[in-house]
Parts: sequence; structure tokens; C-alpha cells
Amino acid sequence: MANEVKLPRLGQGMEAGTITRWLKSEGDQVAKGEPLFEVDTDKVTQEVEADFAGTLLKIALAEGEAPVGQTIAWIGEPGEEIAESAPKAEAPKVEAAPAPKQEVPGAEVPGTSSSNGGRVKASPLARRIAREKGIDLHQLRGTGPEGRIIAEDVEKAKTAPAPAAVPAGEIESVPLTNIRKTIARRLTAAWQAPVFQLTVTADMTRANELVARAREMNPDVRITVTDVLTKVCAQALMRHRDVNVQYTEDALLKFPTANVGIAVAAPQGLVVPVVRSAERLSLAELAQTRGDIVGRARDNKLTTQDMEDGTFTISNLGMFGIEQFVAVINPPQAAILAVGATVDTPVARDGAVVVRPVMTMTLTVDHRAVDGAEGADFLRTVKLFLEDPALAL
Repeated sequence: MANEVKLPRLGQGMEAGTITRWLKSEGDQVAKGEPLFEVDTDKVTQEVEADFAGTLLKIALAEGEAPVGQTIAWIGEPGEEIAESAPKAEAPKVEAAPAPKQEVPGAEVPGTSSSNGGRVKASPLARRIAREKGIDLHQLRGTGPEGRIIAEDVEKAKTAPAPAAVPAGEIESVPLTNIRKTIARRLTAAWQAPVFQLTVTADMTRANELVARAREMNPDVRITVTDVLTKVCAQALMRHRDVNVQYTEDALLKFPTANVGIAVAAPQGLVVPVVRSAERLSLAELAQTRGDIVGRARDNKLTTQDMEDGTFTISNLGMFGIEQFVAVINPPQAAILAVGATVDTPVARDGAVVVRPVMTMTLTVDHRAVDGAEGADFLRTVKLFLEDPALAL
């Protein structure tokens, strides 16, 4: 009897996922551990490896959403029987929402016109790729269920020479991805939490000198201020464990190690991959780890494990010239540090005015988990470590 391929649970709390692409076709040979399909969860788009070796006999769900545990394909020997009792998944039918009336004369409602006057059947991912490549979905033949256009159909199509300009007055409808829906849901929850902010400035003279020396000693690794921030925050969290927590309705989860999340503006949306046990890593090791997860975030190659168990987050917008801002907490974490640009600033030193590289940091804290004095003491330690990094190394 052929082996059933079921949609796996890729992370805590995952109840369903959306299959976006199969990396193998029916009849292809599959090795155990070989990437088989891509699934879009509420956190990342991730490749799923095959649990069995053999021939991909049948794909039950070419594209679309399925609950965890549902059978989506079978792998076995050619001609092997497929269990009749196995649940056969079907791609969810997408009903077109009524198109709003346009007030602009001659403007056409996007995504509703076709040769037969109906909506083109296409997955949200296929529509996004088509927009990016300037491909007219009306000209494609879908290979998905009921002739639905899937991402692979668009990727195989010839890219148009130049995307047509959007007609004046036309509204573009961009479907929300699972990741974007999750961002909206989590930030809404974060906005409802009772938070407070604390702001300090730090003289970055010694921190900048440390970065320069570390780069000289490790020419193959790009060490940055973010790596120094990650290190000093991790060490500060070990000194102030009451800040290194996750908030739940029943308890505060106090972690024995600092798992520091780095906010990354990736193409698919804001993601926060985690550097685990950051307090134990050297600056060079932190730079290598940070470079790896940030690169995979921008290539949409993160796994759900990369995003889990964070205890604190750093959001750095200094590279954009932003001098100060307030970040929104990343539930269930209790604190996030917003980091601005380092700016040459006149400051008083020993009765004289001198110019120093100064960086502004704002700590946003969930008051349900951390009190003001605890947050202030933690931020004071971060400032101390930045101004004298030897204390943290």
C-alpha cells in the first residue's frame, strides 16, 4: 500500500497551511529527505521534505489550504495501490467577492474581466507573481483544479516586455498572504497590551572602536553595530532575567538563555528570526549567525524553528537615517528595543563641549510582565555595556 503524504505541523500553534508549489510532479522519483513541496504557514513559506522514498504516485492537493494531518499525496512503487479510505483533499474554492462600483468613467474593476465575463481562476500567489512579471492571466491556461491558474503556470509563462501602466483611477487589489495576516493579527494584539516606553542615549565611541577592531581581526566576517547590540542586550538580559520573559494569561515564562530576535524587513513582510543563546556567542559568531538568518529571511528561506522561542527583539532603523522611533512589542515577548542612527552630537564632558557619536534607544515594555523600575534598570545596563563594551564581553 502506498504511503500517505500528510500536511505536517511545522510549528507550535499551526493548524493549517497553504500549499503554494510542488517541487516534484506525479511520476517523479523522490528520495527520503528531499524537498517535496512548499507550504505557506502563518509565519513563513517553508520547503517540506519527503518522509518516504519512492515514486510520487498522486498529488491530491496541487495548491491551496489544508488542515494539519490531511493527506495531500501518495508515495510508493509504480502501480502500487492507493488506499481508498485515505481522505482526498480538494483545493478550496475561491469565491470572487462582489466588485465595488467604480466612480471613474471607463475604469475597469481589476481581476473581474475575462473572455467569458467572469473572474479569472487563479491562486493569490499566482496573481502576485503575474503582477510582478507583467503577465496577463487571461492569456494563460491553468493546470490546477478546475483549470485554476497556479504559481507554476505563471512562472513558466513568458514575461511581458514591459508592464502596462495602471489606468488612472483603477484600484489594485493585493490579496493578503498568510504572513501579512499574521503580522496584522499580532500587531493588533500588541497594540492592545498596556505598554510603556523608556528612552536613553549612548555614547557609541567605544562600541564603534570595538566594531572596527573586530573587523580587522575577522576580515571574513562582516561585524556590525547590530551584533554588538545583540551581545550587550543578551548579557543584560542575563543580569535582568525578569525582562527575559514571555507573557501568558496564566504565567510568566522566564527563560534561562537570551534568544534575541532581529526584526528584518523581508519581501514577504516583517519577520523576526531568532539568535538563540546569544549571550554565549562571540561577536564573530553572532555576525555569522545574524548574516545567515537575515539572508535567509530576505530569500524567503526561513523555517518556523527560526522564528520560535524569542525572548527579546531588536529593531534597528538606524541604517535608514531614523534617529528615534517607538517599536511595537512582539507578543508573547515582553520587551523590544528600537535603535536609531548614530549621530555626531555636541555633549558636555568635564566642563567642555565635545562632539561624540550618540545613538538613541527606546525600550517598549509590556507592563503586564515588567515593571517600570525593572525596565529602567535593564536599559541602564544596556547603555553601560555599549559605552564600555569590555564589561559585556
